Amino acid sequence: MTTITNIGVIGAGTMGAGIAQVAATAGYHVRLIDTTDKLVQRGIEKVDKGLQRLVDKNAMTTEDRDAARSRITGSIDTQSLSNSELVIEAVIESLDTKRAVFAEVDDAVGETAILASNTSSISITALAARVSNPGRFAGMHFFNPVAVLTLVEVVRGLQTDGATIATIRGVATQLGKTPIVVADMPGFAANRILVPMINEAIFAVADGVASAVDIDEVMKLGASHPMGPLALADLIGLDVCLHIMEVLHQDFGDDKYRPAPLLRQMVAAGTLGRKTGSGFHRYDS
Repeated sequence: MTTITNIGVIGAGTMGAGIAQVAATAGYHVRLIDTTDKLVQRGIEKVDKGLQRLVDKNAMTTEDRDAARSRITGSIDTQSLSNSELVIEAVIESLDTKRAVFAEVDDAVGETAILASNTSSISITALAARVSNPGRFAGMHFFNPVAVLTLVEVVRGLQTDGATIATIRGVATQLGKTPIVVADMPGFAANRILVPMINEAIFAVADGVASAVDIDEVMKLGASHPMGPLALADLIGLDVCLHIMEVLHQDFGDDKYRPAPLLRQMVAAGTLGRKTGSGFHRYDS
């Protein structure tokens, strides 16, 4: 099991910033990487807001906030990850993009560094095939919002070794998360179950079974879900939901995973949920 002190995070968007925040709060030194200084700064601003939110809720002292913030630095240079023992990728859900990122990271870090992807659906085995030491590669799937949700799916690829899994489980636990080891199957565990449920809820809206509001109420009141499936889809992003369904449909070859036509239409229209202000519900600021 590798001792981890320095963690690199690739991608300073919502997930990357969230991972950086919880890692720094847990005492790790974090290098947050993105392609431009502007994107890095936006990510650090997200971290600042997240830490301040904890202070406002009396869940963190100002001293701990400042200490966590001091452990995060930003960069656009992948080579600055050279001292990182663990690098977590959190860029867009594109196999080609992720492979390109890991090619750069693989060149920057040593052979003993662990590489992890935050992918929600792409094969860990396929990503690991392009790095120099696939035994040191695994999935580390966080859930949004990272600071709140405690699950981390630790995804074992075909060549991932036991020491890598043990190290990632240890890091996840140190972050205050609950690591669950899952196999490298399409959608892993959570999204294989969750996103088809969301997709079926979208079919139900299109079929006129009930309104989006009422379907969400049905699942909250009848199944004790804290959030309805369509509100959750809006939070995840309808484009992300569509991508996951397309991966499941393609990889399993089973029409039970066929994306709902209404989901495709809404993504084409740019109504993607909370991040665009509207999806199945409206989010006027």
